[in-house]
Amino acid sequence: MILVRHAVSADLPYLAEIAKTSATAAHWTSDEYAKLFAPEMVQERVTLVIEQNGTVAGFIVARPLEEEWEIENIAVTGSARRRGLGSHLLGEFLDLARNRGGTQVFLEVRESNHAARALYEKWAFIECGRRGSYYQEPAEDAVILRFSFPQGCIKLG
Repeated sequence: MILVRHAVSADLPYLAEIAKTSATAAHWTSDEYAKLFAPEMVQERVTLVIEQNGTVAGFIVARPLEEEWEIENIAVTGSARRRGLGSHLLGEFLDLARNRGGTQVFLEVRESNHAARALYEKWAFIECGRRGSYYQEPAEDAVILRFSFPQGCIKLG
């Protein structure tokens, strides 16, 4: 069974472990992960986890910026990759962002992260910029991607 839910502080060890074993996740410190559950941060960030058969298999962290959202971190554990869990998690997040009035979602991804870029392209994210040498170890450009929610049709005539 697959379930997407809001993360709770008890999920903290899973988030840290998944990120640690995911070369493409943002490698935050344990304090940065812990801050996600601080009372003052709960309104500033949304952290969702995806469970498979009761085990946390991935997470996404995003923040609202007025009508735009920024995905700050997303990762799926190695044993759960290539099974659609990342796509499922991203889809649930996009529903949440849209339901909260979001019009666009932005993120940065390593230029060489072809698997993630293919996932985002599947969801209709488009390249809208680059940040030169944004990532370190190894130094690499970040590709900025944007997803725009479809707007209502305008009646002509």
